Amino acid sequence: MRTPTNSLLSDTERAAVLELRHAMHQEPELSNAEWKTQDRIRGILHRFGISGAKVFHNTGLYVDIEGTAAGPKRSIAVRGDIDALPIQEARDDLPYRSQVDGVMHACGHDIHGSIALGAALAFNRLRDNFSGKVRVFFQPAEEAEPLGGRTVEEEKLLAGFDRAVGFHVSPEIPAGAFDAREGAISKSADQFKLTITGKMAHGASPHHGIDAIAIAAAFVNEVQKVVSREIPVDDAAIVTIGTIHGGNATNIICPSVEMEGTIRTRSPERRAFLCQRVREVAEGVAAMHRGGAECVIRKGEPAVVNDAEMVRRFQKVVHETIGREAFTGKKRAGGSDDFGFYSACVPSIYFWFGSRSDGNESYVHTPTFGASDEIIIPTAELTVRYILDLLST
Repeated sequence: MRTPTNSLLSDTERAAVLELRHAMHQEPELSNAEWKTQDRIRGILHRFGISGAKVFHNTGLYVDIEGTAAGPKRSIAVRGDIDALPIQEARDDLPYRSQVDGVMHACGHDIHGSIALGAALAFNRLRDNFSGKVRVFFQPAEEAEPLGGRTVEEEKLLAGFDRAVGFHVSPEIPAGAFDAREGAISKSADQFKLTITGKMAHGASPHHGIDAIAIAAAFVNEVQKVVSREIPVDDAAIVTIGTIHGGNATNIICPSVEMEGTIRTRSPERRAFLCQRVREVAEGVAAMHRGGAECVIRKGEPAVVNDAEMVRRFQKVVHETIGREAFTGKKRAGGSDDFGFYSACVPSIYFWFGSRSDGNESYVHTPTFGASDEIIIPTAELTVRYILDLLST
């Protein structure tokens, strides 16, 4: 695999990108609490003469870089998320390992935010080489509600933009390789809270009560049939029961159970259908057992949908810059990402960059996840090259 020539980041910019990565990893911050990270990014931007960064979603920043060259006035947004996860890091081999108990960058957002910084620094220096505008988002709260991506949509921060670019590290892909494919490449994620009501009675006289636990058990079984019998198998839809709470004693018929879960699908049409069916199954099972059910569904992030033309152009840039063997074009995510709010607003691409190497085989959201610094600068420079290509036509 060949290395790109004509570096788009200077030595001082490269150092700043890695400085941010190490600082973010050492001082990770949870969703909606990224205050130090926000200040740190703002400080580095100022150091390189980039002012005018705007706050959004309280702990996020975005900055606009205006090109001065003649040509089409395209507007491209690029996102790097910056929040961490409530996981205790178990990577004592890293000199920049987390110094915050119970919190770590287990999903690579320290890398994503650093790549976004690299894009901002490069485009600021290259203003005379492109026309149009690049908006760089340092987005908080991708992992937990309230989601930063939803704020981007609700506050219309992509109004007037032509395209958006997102990316994510992947330990499933070898370091140095990239992946993107058209269509839905992640799933929507909606949350539901179900309250089942019955009637208390002595455990020795269940016929005097209505057993909320029995109703809950029936719901857990029946709701899975919606996925297995009513949804096409290629959708890979999932209904997950994540929490269940009820009962106070072994000899009392439980009068109330609360359950929480998620509903995932790649299809916008089936998304609404699944939410409706979860509610109908809950109410139907409860009624059959003479109980009641209240189901509250909160819409989460939509599926990330990749624009076909943007994927084609990304593949071309990878082929020309790194080599044909560096592009895989196979991966879809089983989970979700609030970049789906971006792709719901403008044509978008969400590409994967590989991190798998010796010592870095663990998956994201695990205590031993890690990725080498060596993948960061090449990915940042590829991102800049790709956005320059999008700006040109």
